[in-house]
Amino acid sequence: MHIGQLAKQAGVPIDTVRYYERNGLLPEPPRRESGYRDYALGDVERLRFVRRAKGLGFTLAEIRELLSLSAHRDHDMAAMKAAAATKLADVEHRIAELERMRAGLQALVAACPGHGELEACPILGALSGEGA
Repeated sequence: MHIGQLAKQAGVPIDTVRYYERNGLLPEPPRRESGYRDYALGDVERLRFVRRAKGLGFTLAEIRELLSLSAHRDHDMAAMKAAAATKLADVEHRIAELERMRAGLQALVAACPGHGELEACPILGALSGEGA
């Protein structure tokens, strides 16, 4: 199949296919005599795998590792579980950071009356480091 068909079946833009090829997530396909790339059904599955992994927050480097692990279907699944557990710990850390940021912002918004001289704004004071 050609690149447009591949992109459509995988649910990604054509530019994404090319980007993943450049970054080693999709092997460069053989070319027909006409010069067009000739993709296989396995490439659709691979792109869908990449898209779902991206949706779970995996980086391109992490996805490359997952693809490498998935190529050895006869091996134990411990490495795949470890990779997912590492990503989960990273996501939980980021959520904790976001919750800390939210609490800080909630306190600033609650402290600001929203009217009056900007010079007296507690948000401006906190961001400027006054009183710290």
